[in-house]
Amino acid sequence: MTSRTWRYTANDLPKLSPFGSVLAEKIPFAEFVDGQWPEPKIVRLTDFQLHPGAHCLHYGSSCFEGLKAYRWPDDSLVVFRPDQHAKRMTQSAAILRLPVPDLGMLQQMMVDAVLAAAEEVPPAPGSLYLRPVLIGADTNIGAAATPSHSAYLYVIASPVGDYFAGGQRALRLLVECETPRTTPQFGRVKTGANYAAALGITLAAKEKWGIDQILFCPDGDVQETGASNFILLDDDVVVTKPLSDSFLHGVTRDSVLILAEDLGYRVEQRNFSVAELLEWTKHGEAALSGTAAVLAGVGSLILGDKEYILSDNQTGPNTTRLRKSLVDIQQGIASDAHGWITKVC
Repeated sequence: MTSRTWRYTANDLPKLSPFGSVLAEKIPFAEFVDGQWPEPKIVRLTDFQLHPGAHCLHYGSSCFEGLKAYRWPDDSLVVFRPDQHAKRMTQSAAILRLPVPDLGMLQQMMVDAVLAAAEEVPPAPGSLYLRPVLIGADTNIGAAATPSHSAYLYVIASPVGDYFAGGQRALRLLVECETPRTTPQFGRVKTGANYAAALGITLAAKEKWGIDQILFCPDGDVQETGASNFILLDDDVVVTKPLSDSFLHGVTRDSVLILAEDLGYRVEQRNFSVAELLEWTKHGEAALSGTAAVLAGVGSLILGDKEYILSDNQTGPNTTRLRKSLVDIQQGIASDAHGWITKVC
């Protein structure tokens, strides 16, 4: 392994908070023009020109991804499941009628982003968060019913520590039974409009209840929070909603379910109600899964004027076990039996 100078040590992780606020200096960039994606190039992270009439600013033609790269104990750099993130991004692009990037090119841009920011990858428990972004760039404010035929594609890198302020702790959720997180046809698309739809109601709930996230359960159907998939688990079984167009198909969710089966849990992908969820609080655990959060335990649920406690308001032992199983693979402590790791250098 070639020796290199690292910008961050474990002692620097508090400087990388809040999550995503520190950005690497160079990014891969490509512009789709005349029906083609050119060879991406590495450019400095700086402001670029975007016309005030750009399609993405008026009609929401944008999508993105979120994945992580890690510095292993031997100082090698790896990316976790970039193929699945590239696949999901191309699906988002197709649904939004954006120019769809080639899968191979997109994965290589993720790798190139890590190489360009190699000196900025923090050690465990930190990581390099990658944010591929695709935006429609056509200049036409009358194109509400027309797709953008030009686009920008780039990958931002951000050295990060913990996603939630305060580190690993049990989270407090508000159960929302009326308002959906987003429109069903865009639920599986990672686009900014979905997060904007959940933002106002989440901020209002944080101010009133002091919660971390809202668990959206329209008509009593338990779905997901504004930024993470939702999982129930106990000593025997892991339960989560089956894949549908109404919510995001999380790569971390998929990884957790596979590892749960490896560890001997029974995995059930099925719909479940708020009533079942409240009954579950009497004996089981709950967790949020996502690239940023990894697997974060839920300590309490608020519904109406009542608070329901899970796992003594702590992260439960099964959540901790599954999280460790996943993180050990990501950080190079455990072997990668499923081919999820892509070596960068």
